[in-house]
Order: sequence, then C-alpha cells, then structure tokens
Amino acid sequence: MTATRPYGVAYIVATPIGNLQDISFRAVAVLKAVPLIAAEDTRHTRILLNHYGITTPCLSYFEHNRFTRIPRIVDHLKSGQDIAVVTDAGTPGISDPAYKLIRAVIQEEIRVEVIPGPTAVITALVTSGLPTDQFFFEGFLPVKKGRKSRLNLLKQIPGTLVLYESPRRLPRTLRDLAVALGDRPAVVCRELTKIHEEIHRGTLSGLASHYEGHPPKGECVILVGKDDPNVWF
Repeated sequence: MTATRPYGVAYIVATPIGNLQDISFRAVAVLKAVPLIAAEDTRHTRILLNHYGITTPCLSYFEHNRFTRIPRIVDHLKSGQDIAVVTDAGTPGISDPAYKLIRAVIQEEIRVEVIPGPTAVITALVTSGLPTDQFFFEGFLPVKKGRKSRLNLLKQIPGTLVLYESPRRLPRTLRDLAVALGDRPAVVCRELTKIHEEIHRGTLSGLASHYEGHPPKGECVILVGKDDPNVWF
C-alpha cells in the first residue's frame, strides 16, 4: 500500500471483540494489503486472519517486548513500508500498549491512520441502558497500590463509569465500588458479541453477591450509573 512517499503508514486496525463477522471491509482490505501486521498475540490474531483468508506475516508486539519492538516497527515504517497494528480484540490503544507505539510513530512524524471498528467500551455502554451523554472510562483499577485513591476519584465523577475487570477479580471490584461510591445502579457485560454473551443489570452489591455465587468466565465490563432516581433500573 506504499506509494511515492518517504515513510510507510501505521494503520491502527480495529478487530472483532468476539464475533468474527464484526469487522469492516476496509479493515480486511488493509490487513490483506500491508506487508506486515503487528499483533498483541500472533496466535490469536491468526485465527481471525485465517477466517478471512489473510496470509500477511505477523510480528508480536505487546507490553513486555515493546522496548525492542517499537524501534523495529519504526525502522520498518521509515523504510517506506506500511504496517497494520491490531490488538487481541477491539481497537488498539484502548487499555493496551498500542498507544505507546502510536506515540513513538507520531514523534517520528510518521502518518497514523485509524481503521475504526469495535471496542468493548462503547458496545457495553450502549447495551447497558445507563446514560451515555457523559461517561468516564477507567479501564482496569490498580490491583493494590493506588486502588483506594482511584476509587475515591471515581466517586467525584458525575457521569456513567466504565471499567474493565478480569472474571477472578470481578466480585471484589464490585464490592469495593459499592463501598466507595455507594450502592449505585450497575451493569456487568460479559463475553460481549459471543455465543454466551451475558448482560446483568442491578446494583453494585446485588451484582457482587450474584458473581460470588456464580463465578464468571471471560473478560468483563462494569458500568456504574449515577446515584440518580432516573438512572435506577
């Protein structure tokens, strides 16, 4: 996809968060055309590529190899070749290390072009039924250090809160949110767009009790509404 330009283009390509059909024609075209794909987990990405008959070579790029991979990717782009950047699911740069690569590419005055598509944040927010006019994406709360201060900060935010959490830590996080924010209306979205998708609405304490008795599987999105009579389910 390179033309008469000195550097290649870094295409930031959104991929499905579960259902393999949730990918744009443009994303498939870019993944087929570029000479190299930087993927968070090459084995996981290969499942998607095989589904669409894409044979483009992959290079791993994740948090723990970024110090060696970023210079290699920048050199690739400076040689005039394009690259596509993908994450395991959703839009690269949202709660994953791709934003560090994007910053490095921008600092080298290399063009970045986003191929938009799925992201669990927006999918969960729209599905939840909570207000969407104002929302704050927290991502993952700190597991230990800084957790209490982040929870206290979230208490001051007036809009809908959106957090990611692992299934193992989900009940604890729901309990911590209930203590810090009060027992607000909340939604847990699990396995979004997959066969076993689950949307569970209620209160923070009620959801915590549910998942303590029914340990979840798969990545989860927590959404917390304002303490407002119009928001309660």
